[in-house]
Amino acid sequence: MLWSIIKIVVFIALVAAATLGASYLLELEGGVRIVMAGFEINLTPLKAVLALVALVLAIWIFMKLAGILVAVLRFINGDETALSRYFDRNRQEKGYRALSEGMLALASGEGDVAMNKAARAEKYLRKPALTNLITAQAAEMSGDRRKAEEVYKRLLQNDKTRFVGVRGILRQKLADGDTETALKLAQTAFALKPRHAEVQDTLLELQAQKSDWKGARETLNAKLKYGNLPRDVHKRRDAVLALSEARDVLDEGKTIEAREAAIEANRLSPDLIPAAVLAARGYIEQGNKRNALRVLNKAWVVRPHPDLAATFAAIEPDETPQERLKRFAKLLKVHPENRETKLLKAELNIAAEDFPGARRALGDLAEIEPDARSLTIMAAIERGEGSSDAVVKGWLARALSAPRGPQWVCDKCHHIHAEWVPACENCQSFDTLSWTAPPNTTMTTPTGLEMLPLIVGALDDPEPDTPDEEDDTVLDAEIVEEGDVDEEEKAEK
Repeated sequence: MLWSIIKIVVFIALVAAATLGASYLLELEGGVRIVMAGFEINLTPLKAVLALVALVLAIWIFMKLAGILVAVLRFINGDETALSRYFDRNRQEKGYRALSEGMLALASGEGDVAMNKAARAEKYLRKPALTNLITAQAAEMSGDRRKAEEVYKRLLQNDKTRFVGVRGILRQKLADGDTETALKLAQTAFALKPRHAEVQDTLLELQAQKSDWKGARETLNAKLKYGNLPRDVHKRRDAVLALSEARDVLDEGKTIEAREAAIEANRLSPDLIPAAVLAARGYIEQGNKRNALRVLNKAWVVRPHPDLAATFAAIEPDETPQERLKRFAKLLKVHPENRETKLLKAELNIAAEDFPGARRALGDLAEIEPDARSLTIMAAIERGEGSSDAVVKGWLARALSAPRGPQWVCDKCHHIHAEWVPACENCQSFDTLSWTAPPNTTMTTPTGLEMLPLIVGALDDPEPDTPDEEDDTVLDAEIVEEGDVDEEEKAEK
């Protein structure tokens, strides 16, 4: 409505300006005198202006006729498309102008404007391969998913635009969470353009979600073949896929195949802790302790890990705590300053009831890097050395509110996993789990959990005023009568 009013106002202004100009020229004195070849022409100012306009118009008509004449001559000489090109030239100029304006509107986020410009470009150019893509993207930007899907389906009908159509529908299905259809579309897109890095990544993630480890390894090999993945990263991820395949085989009960797959995964990437654990357990089941030790030692040299220590202990399950401590001595000499090594040594000493040795092994970890594990070990040391219940409960209270320590954490979304998996359970990213301390893992509650050490007991054992023996008996009886927790629940706590 406003645009119509503006056009009317502009038209009236132009008519008024033309009228004023004509009246001015009529009142203007003098004129224009033209003398040529014995002819003399006298023109008033108004006639001179009209003659000039007529001359410009005549020149423009002459140029158009000359262009048509040239096209006719070319057609006569055998150029069959000369006339059609001449008449289509103006349409093409309008069409490409509309197409460029549509692309600019799409880049600036004006979806409706881009759709209108694309429709105008299609009217003049009649090239759907160019205009349909802009229309589909503009429809997605405007929120018209139905229109976008319709246009993408039209793109499927042309061999040159089929990949674009498949990729567009694939993105829509991923947004809708339809992973079944998305996997089929990703496979189709990969068949059309196996070099496309985005399609490779999408197909790999979908195959990992569906536990298609064999297909995922083929896709990974394609990424290496076409130069979209460094060789060292390929080796690591191929090991992850081999390990995942081994775990699936193990779930199916095919132990021999599982062992072979786990050993293959460990060979591909010896630093992959889950692969080393699975391969070592396979050797243990075979009775091949030597190879199990070799695998675990090699992985421990790369990085100490509690799963490696647990598997190392499983090699000799019937040994005494003293024998186990002696057998672990060689392992503990590797990375002696590593945090995991200190914690493991402290736990082994506690099991052997060498509590001073456990305190020496733990060092100051409970103070400089407190977490639930180190504080719980400290509570066990205090209990073993005969400290009071208040001191032990104080350490346990600190452990309750302390960070949980290193866990399997996704590097992308920081989701915490109970055990290692090839793809993150939260964001579905492939091979993003690392053994690290998650950010912000300290437990806080509105009820003041940090007050527990003050309520339960202090870390130092003060010398309280000891009441009479009779008073102690009465007090203990009152506590038993008031408590609602039975002995079994206390043991669990």
